[in-house]
Amino acid sequence: MPTVQLLVNALALGAAYALVALGFVLVLNAAGAVNFAHGDMVMLGGVAAVAASTLLAAGGLRLPGIVLVPLVVIVSGLVGLVVAAVGFWPLRDRPPAAMFVATIALAAVFEQSATAFFGPEPRAAPAIWDGPPVIIGGIALGRQPLALILVAGLALAGVYALLERTQIGRSFRAVAQDREMARALGLRATRLIVGAFALAGGLAGLAGALLGHQFFVNAGQGPAYMLKAYIATAIGGWGSVPGALVGALLIALFEMLVSAALSAVWAQALLYLSLLAILLLRPQGLFGEAVGRRA
Repeated sequence: MPTVQLLVNALALGAAYALVALGFVLVLNAAGAVNFAHGDMVMLGGVAAVAASTLLAAGGLRLPGIVLVPLVVIVSGLVGLVVAAVGFWPLRDRPPAAMFVATIALAAVFEQSATAFFGPEPRAAPAIWDGPPVIIGGIALGRQPLALILVAGLALAGVYALLERTQIGRSFRAVAQDREMARALGLRATRLIVGAFALAGGLAGLAGALLGHQFFVNAGQGPAYMLKAYIATAIGGWGSVPGALVGALLIALFEMLVSAALSAVWAQALLYLSLLAILLLRPQGLFGEAVGRRA
């Protein structure tokens, strides 16, 4: 595979991983605990894309994947609200371990429900941008990776603008820094946290729809996505949004390069060894979040 094409594929994978990691960190910062159902929310986004495409095709209507993306994001946002209603709201005043257990249980429910509805066989989600490769400078580049980079990049830019340029974003960052102080200042912290779950669900579903064409969709892939988000967060710095995005890109680049040079199995093994090395040499992560905030 040409180097440019390999780098484009790595960037596309990294952009999708960045969506997963961003949603993970948003909930981590807002709720102060890990949502272990996050990986299965990514899987459900892929399932929603496949299901919508199948139902529409049965009615004689074939739509490109990009048209289905808003529907998948809305459905996945609602799933995020379900996670908040079951895994956070009743447990909001309890220790973080309670949310850990609740979201682990939800992850199992999502996986088993998807297996019952979807079956064990992998399926391909519709392509975001289908057709022959695009020739740029004499190099053939797949349309799906290019579309993935564009769609994920727009989504990441939109979330950045929301967090950094709006009053809602400033309120959310205040809640993430000190929930009790934010409440004392009159901010509706619980509503903002629930909103973070919905936004994280939408980002997870979008990632699942984008990844579901090239890497297929199956009901058991949620834990793998959860692990990728956890690793990206640990590499970048616990609770750091820029760190999680950089960590996601590094994971994708590492996986692609090592897979091309050796194999996918070696890529996974060396990824985990690299994570251990980073945690030993720089336990606060690349962006220096305090170790005391880790969960």
